[in-house]
Amino acid sequence: MFNSKFIHFRQSLMIAFCVCSLAIGCAAQAQDAPKYKYDSSWPKLPLPNKWTFENVSGMYVDKDDHIWVLQRPADFDADPTENYASLNPPSAECCVRPPAVLEFDAEGNLLKAWGGDDPHWSGTHTLIVDKKGIIWLGTPGGFLRYTNDGKFISQLGEPQAQAIDPKTQNNQLPILSGQPAGADLDEAAHEIYIADGYVNKRVVVWDSDTGAFKRGWGAYGIPLDQIDNNPAPDHNPDGPPAKQFRNPVHCVRISRDGLVYVCDRGGDRVQVFTKQGKFVKEFFIASRTLDRGSVGSIDFSADPQQKYLLISDIMNNVVWIVNRSDGAVAGRFGGMGHSGGMFHWLHVATMDSRGNLYTGEVTGGKRIQKFVPVR
Repeated sequence: MFNSKFIHFRQSLMIAFCVCSLAIGCAAQAQDAPKYKYDSSWPKLPLPNKWTFENVSGMYVDKDDHIWVLQRPADFDADPTENYASLNPPSAECCVRPPAVLEFDAEGNLLKAWGGDDPHWSGTHTLIVDKKGIIWLGTPGGFLRYTNDGKFISQLGEPQAQAIDPKTQNNQLPILSGQPAGADLDEAAHEIYIADGYVNKRVVVWDSDTGAFKRGWGAYGIPLDQIDNNPAPDHNPDGPPAKQFRNPVHCVRISRDGLVYVCDRGGDRVQVFTKQGKFVKEFFIASRTLDRGSVGSIDFSADPQQKYLLISDIMNNVVWIVNRSDGAVAGRFGGMGHSGGMFHWLHVATMDSRGNLYTGEVTGGKRIQKFVPVR
């Protein structure tokens, strides 16, 4: 069930577009908005070696339309009733802790699986894949880079233990002082954009070759020295928009036309910037979602203009389809549940070049799903 009933868009003001619930659609939804159906054949199950799925913290589609999944093996519970409650009687041999990184093709075949045992992986939250096939994993100390078969290449950034108390904000520090929640690469410019948002509340940009700090900003493009290092107050949907991001700043994505989209999950909003950090606009999604927030991840529709944003909502357990031009909600799908096509703690969603959407869940969900466009 939704905690929120109102969708707000704001540039210079807020406008209520529609009232939504799981049972009632939005009157303002566009007739030509893309529609999706659940693909029960993806991924191919069971996983080999009696592996389970664990909390999915990151997903990314590479240039070959292979789907990379980052999960948290440390969350593995060997209790068979936790993983296979339908077994009668449960077998103690049913479940084995899985690797952290899984690669699937578009048909759902598992191609590779590796990683997760190194202590440097603690707090790993985001995964991206560059055009050379190098895997980037975001950790509290920086980014670990691996070949696509799991061979370590290098670390970009300082180890957390040498930097600062990981639970204390320092938004002015050029190195990471918290857990990065999301990232995106501008490979032509040799830059990595980081949503430094689980402790801090900012976007930072590094040189993707050297790890050198280049620039950073907070909500509305304020410079780092104007970001408050205190915990953000509770989100008040009836008050004026917050002047600073709330935790977690959960994603950052770059569109083809060079705009930078940032998930202020705790603030139930998306803010849009130029690559230099100049504020362009913002819009709100399910702005009365108080617990955990609504805007978890963003990806763009597969059309050349990237007409729509597809936004995963961890609390309301839906994927929002939003007009990229003006923030109006064009559609949605999903809902709270454990059956195929529903979600339980929807954490991330990512799009392939054919318009298929892949989703990952945490906590009670612990699974990945595929949704195909309905032509």
